[in-house]
Amino acid sequence: MDILQILLTDSFWAAALRIATPLIFGVLGALICEKAGVLNLGIEGIFAAGAMAGWLAVYLGAGLWGGLLVAALTGAFFGLLHAILTVPLGLSQHVSGLGITLFATSVSYFTYRTALPDVSSPPRIIPFQPLDIPVLSDLPFIGPVLFQQTAMTWLALALVALVWWVLERTPLGMAIRAVGDNPDAVDAQGLSVYALRMGAVVAGSALMALGGAFLTMSAFDAFFFGMVNGRGWICIALVIFASWRPGKALLGALLFGAFDAFQVRMQTEVGAFVPSQVFLMIPYVLSIIALVLVARRAEYPRALLKPWFKGQR
Repeated sequence: MDILQILLTDSFWAAALRIATPLIFGVLGALICEKAGVLNLGIEGIFAAGAMAGWLAVYLGAGLWGGLLVAALTGAFFGLLHAILTVPLGLSQHVSGLGITLFATSVSYFTYRTALPDVSSPPRIIPFQPLDIPVLSDLPFIGPVLFQQTAMTWLALALVALVWWVLERTPLGMAIRAVGDNPDAVDAQGLSVYALRMGAVVAGSALMALGGAFLTMSAFDAFFFGMVNGRGWICIALVIFASWRPGKALLGALLFGAFDAFQVRMQTEVGAFVPSQVFLMIPYVLSIIALVLVARRAEYPRALLKPWFKGQR
């Protein structure tokens, strides 16, 4: 099978969208945080925490949608911790974020070992199943790509539209964008810079955790160590690639998903002649190249990474 045949198959693009789904959740969450002026490097750990918490909740009988709620609340908790450290206390966003990643990952693994001390292999749950929409699922090409995905993929796509609408068409979105560009102007209007920034970080972290929950509740049916596999860091890069715009964030996630789906198929075709590690690095190398091409033109929030204290100019 040549490259053109791979790119024209519906199974390839269905896989690309499926791989992109956790990245969509993550990049939207990171985008909201950074639009408000706060860099959240805790995303990798929040992914792991959301994956574990959502899966464990389902395993204990909460149901799939209950598991998603638990995952979101778990992400919100770690987001609140990061927000307290970086917004009113003004501590380093880099250091706090890395600390959150280490803390959330360690807590996730500790909780797993504590809750299931005697298991030798991860217990399985019944994950979200692909939707089978009558008529639409049978459409050529677009049917398998769009209408045979799980509910979480549709949720991720809906959130892209919702985040765009909130940020671009509502007073709340205008306030979030303003607090990431000029917090003094927001304070002069009588709005709370602290509340806006902390709320954005909490909401963004909840979305990040849903990306982790997708891994255990839709892509797989169990939790295992190392399953996040750097997806959080990819989301941080994709925010820059997207120039902090939800629509371009979706495009960036799909692009990475396509790269990843492509390398899997190339391994099948020529894996006997080329080391598998070469194919595994392809999506990351191509993502770096794409990031370099657009990063210089990106217009970042002007108050990003800058602590703000009321009454201080």
